[in-house]
Amino acid sequence: MTEIHVPTLGESVTEATVATWFKAPGDTVLIDEMLCELETDKVTVEVPCTINGVLSEIIAQEGDTVGVSAVLAIVSETESSNTGPASNTEKRNDPLIKGEQPLVEKKSTDIEHAPSAKKLMAENDIVESEVSGTGRDNRIMKQDVKSLLESRTTNILSVVNSDPGQRQERIKMSRLRQTIAKRLKEAQNTAAMLTTYNELDMSNIIQLRKNYKTEFEQKHGVKLGFMSFFIKACCHALIEVPEVNARIDENDIIFNRFVNMGVAVGTPNGLVVPVLKDADKMSFAAIEQQINNFGTKAKDGKLSMEDMQGGTFTISNGGVYGSLMSSPILNSPQSGILGMHKIQERPVALNNEVVIKPMMYLALSYDHRIVDGKGAVTFLVRIKAALEDPSRLLMDL
Repeated sequence: MTEIHVPTLGESVTEATVATWFKAPGDTVLIDEMLCELETDKVTVEVPCTINGVLSEIIAQEGDTVGVSAVLAIVSETESSNTGPASNTEKRNDPLIKGEQPLVEKKSTDIEHAPSAKKLMAENDIVESEVSGTGRDNRIMKQDVKSLLESRTTNILSVVNSDPGQRQERIKMSRLRQTIAKRLKEAQNTAAMLTTYNELDMSNIIQLRKNYKTEFEQKHGVKLGFMSFFIKACCHALIEVPEVNARIDENDIIFNRFVNMGVAVGTPNGLVVPVLKDADKMSFAAIEQQINNFGTKAKDGKLSMEDMQGGTFTISNGGVYGSLMSSPILNSPQSGILGMHKIQERPVALNNEVVIKPMMYLALSYDHRIVDGKGAVTFLVRIKAALEDPSRLLMDL
């Protein structure tokens, strides 16, 4: 008998919820074949089988909360599994052994999708071709079907079944949504959070991007967006105001001599914050390529724990959703988060004249326990100066 345990879930993650079992007791299982899927507060984790055998017993049922190293199931070893990987390989490849047939590699069309996903598809008249699988080998998971259903729903308070009197739906919060709620509330309760604002004339950035976007994409294979400018400007400002890139640990202040930039990304399941490691050393092209990679992985539900760990500062762009002004909440234990907003043309006074400029409001939320008002305002002013005159970044001014 071999016990299947919860794998290491990553930094600061101590428990998970059993989301889906792909196998039932009595099923034959192979080494590295996926047994179940766990949902943590950050990502989903697939648990593979460690031996060839038969699934004898499922200890943790779907919906159960399990801790790190907890027993999920018990697998009974088959006779062939005791001979070791080498002999297994020899037996599988030797068609002359009586009573055995060489294993045939599974084709993509033979992939066994999650049973819970197939059930949900059947209940909602969904065919496999409509769903993009995010599991291993493009397996369709239950969450993939849920995401499709969510995209079809325009209003959660609309009629959800044939009962005309049914106007609400009660659903259990996902672990990701529960964690988002918990962490945001903890940030409000723990930090002395304050927000300061400024406005930015985007004219020069827009023109610079217009001048070089075609050549940039041809050379680097990725589009030139605005986010790389903001990340560069933040890295520049964090050098001058290092307390914004620091954090409090009990009675100590930990100053980071590097910048791991978190970039908030919206997904169908909630907000996630993948991290660009050592962003202060990255080129514009490297930043844009990494952001594009994160966007694709977030959309497909394939962000890993490593992708979202170790951030020291965060940028949130509510402008992509049309937000004109907001006060972002700190991503604890970080001490600062920059909020970008919608670019909107409006009249401004320039050289005693009223002109129309593409303007953006900037918001810096910070932990007043470690960042003083002077430091916060200086930080925003440096970002404003660098983006209104991008040559300052080149000249390190």
